Amino acid sequence: MEKYILALDAGTTSSRAILFEHNGGIKAIAQHEFTQYFPKESWVEHDGLEIWNTQLKAINEVIEKAQINIEQIHAMGITNQRETTLIWNRKTGIPIHNAIVWQDRRTSGICDSLKKEGKEKQFYDKTGLILDAYFSGTKIKWILDQDPKIREAAENGELAFGTIDSWLIWNLTKGSVHVTDVTNASRTLLFNIHTLEWDDELLITLGIPKGLLPNVVSCSEKVGETDLSIFNHPIPIAGIAGDQQAALFGQMCIEPGDVKNTYGTGCFCIMNTGSKPVISKNQMLTTIGYQINGEVSYALEGSVFIAGAVVQWLRDQLGIINQASEIEALAETVENNGGVTFIPALAGLGAPYWDSKATGSILGITRGTNKGHIARAALEAIALRVREIVIEMQKDANTTFKTLKVDGGASNNNLLMQIQADLLKAEVIRPQTTETTALGAAFFAGLATGFWESVESLATIWTVDKQFSPNSNSDTEKTINLWKERISKLSNHNS
Repeated sequence: MEKYILALDAGTTSSRAILFEHNGGIKAIAQHEFTQYFPKESWVEHDGLEIWNTQLKAINEVIEKAQINIEQIHAMGITNQRETTLIWNRKTGIPIHNAIVWQDRRTSGICDSLKKEGKEKQFYDKTGLILDAYFSGTKIKWILDQDPKIREAAENGELAFGTIDSWLIWNLTKGSVHVTDVTNASRTLLFNIHTLEWDDELLITLGIPKGLLPNVVSCSEKVGETDLSIFNHPIPIAGIAGDQQAALFGQMCIEPGDVKNTYGTGCFCIMNTGSKPVISKNQMLTTIGYQINGEVSYALEGSVFIAGAVVQWLRDQLGIINQASEIEALAETVENNGGVTFIPALAGLGAPYWDSKATGSILGITRGTNKGHIARAALEAIALRVREIVIEMQKDANTTFKTLKVDGGASNNNLLMQIQADLLKAEVIRPQTTETTALGAAFFAGLATGFWESVESLATIWTVDKQFSPNSNSDTEKTINLWKERISKLSNHNS
């Protein structure tokens, strides 16, 4: 009877379930979108129960699609949108507030106050993170501050906090397991990445009771199994990693200096830096890449908050395309951007600017500008932001990278990948499985349960689909120079 690894990919807009074969091939995929709530400007929320229900639906559907028995699932791995914050009642299992999503900016004021108190260095030295509304810690504080009764319940141990991995595991085990892994923990502003423990000093600074927090485990170990009432058969839960770290491992970026970039709603570029954390001098985040068999690999990460979301914006708000996939053909109707620069700061600017107040702009418009120019400038904007991050990472890690491994939905856009290669003057490599986030979670689960025997054996599973080599032309330099000139006017960053 053939066995499979089930990967749950709990994303920002949908819950997915993917069954992987032993050779890394995909047996079946199921996906269900869930509602995005925008209660106020710059607020983004999800309904925790809807996430759980859509995830359960996706699991049942993928089993049905693959026409397999539940006993054929060897183990389960989970990867998730990081930083999204949920607090629920331990007795009832009901969330006390909607999940506050990683994109949400409501806690910018809390971050500003902490900076004024001179706390920035304390957080950075211990967590490798910059004080920004992006991370979970200030979101937890915000929820607890809404009502003295909530805070009291938290202090009495009646509530549980989790990122979406913790929430799904809690539900899959009927509340018997409350864990997260080191990668998700390292994105909370509460976890010391050097000692690998929740940090008492940081918890006090943010006013967060320790009893709220999950136990922290490695990315690849059996943490529990699904409750019999859910699938009538226990499935070991043996892999957990935040989405970007799962993609790092799924791309087999296992040597220091290996870099991958995921093109999703946002862009997330991560470089493996090996067994020691590299402290960034260039506003990158120092984070945990993964932990296997007690050994930690650290990473540098730069985030672009808005990437694929630019294409969604052109579709939903401007209506210049009907489907996201049409952007490539529209951008190819013009030879170049016609002097147009698109600054994609629709939710502030991430690394290396960290300017939460920056707003988006389209510059250089003339009477001759058409939809094609704007579409092309939008794709270039994604690639230019990635270029900035890779350049800063190289400086930090004191290394020259030669290739960029790519994944995520927009990596299937050949024009965008070619633009990326041109702007970086480097090879861009797309693997056959662009589902590398889910594949990474599957790898972690399969390693922990003996489905795959070693990390080395996984390297043979990763295969190249297409390689993009850089072309040098005058348009590329012109695009870079216009970008530098225009973004420096819009951001308060002085580089």
